[in-house]
Amino acid sequence: MGTVFSKKVKCFTVSLSQQQGKHIAVCANGNFYAVPFRSDFWVLYYNKDIFDELGIEYPSNDLTMEEYDALARQLTTGEGSEKIYGTHYHTWRSDVTLFGILDGEHTIIDGEYDFLTEYYELVLAEQEDGICMDYGELKTSGLHYSAAFENGQAAMCPMGSWFIATLQTYNSEAEANGVDEVNFGIVKYPHPDGVEAGTTLGTVTSLGANTNSENKEAAIDFVNWCASAEGADIMASTGSFPAVSTDDTVSIISATEGFPSDENSLEALNTVAVYLEMPLSSYASEIETILNTEHDAIITGAETIEEDIANMNEQVQEILADE
Repeated sequence: MGTVFSKKVKCFTVSLSQQQGKHIAVCANGNFYAVPFRSDFWVLYYNKDIFDELGIEYPSNDLTMEEYDALARQLTTGEGSEKIYGTHYHTWRSDVTLFGILDGEHTIIDGEYDFLTEYYELVLAEQEDGICMDYGELKTSGLHYSAAFENGQAAMCPMGSWFIATLQTYNSEAEANGVDEVNFGIVKYPHPDGVEAGTTLGTVTSLGANTNSENKEAAIDFVNWCASAEGADIMASTGSFPAVSTDDTVSIISATEGFPSDENSLEALNTVAVYLEMPLSSYASEIETILNTEHDAIITGAETIEEDIANMNEQVQEILADE
């Protein structure tokens, strides 16, 4: 696996090297608060049956944004309730903006967002052409990305590695629930030109012991076990990705029941670089609120991309000026 690069913001520091199995610490003002037990990264899911029916070759592990867009357009078929969309974006802002930070030069907390323009243009064009579902309709209907993909309404879906376990569970229960299994595969996350294939985005989930715990020592022992190599292997055996990887992690996950058996899906688990979706910052919540509000305005067409990018720049820079 790859590396989540260190990013320092104010008094917070977060770093993780999955290759070397180092721990990640959530610290502030010199105090130690948590250790990691889970680390997820983004890949591209695709429905093999839809590709097969159309006679289209499966996506590769080196898919540029231009190739990804062309493939999504090629896969879009049908009308009305029978329509199959080439790709699917959930209503999270990250589904659009994460593409922009794959170059390692930008983050979501820097206060400059002009680099997001081309990705908003791409997704808005797909939405206007009916290549992906309408954002406003998704928000109104509450359709979850898992349902859209499991029901065969979308041929592809960029999403985090946590979705693998969800699909495995869905398929294991499909017969009992009277539904068809999803014949899915995964490949590496689509990337801009000039960015190496296998570069993706990630999130880290940490654990800590409550200061009010009646069994602090036992709680801390459990937290430390979850972040250990032994705990990592147990986590991997459930199909989830531990924050501390061992040499066996990928093998354990790929051997879980229901994991796609093709070589491309196995290779998709090997990353080159993993950048944090949202680096730790004391302003993270405020920045997220601003970006989400402007994201809604862009995707629904309430304002232009240029207007909303300018709003992002101005409002976030005002927050950062208080540092």
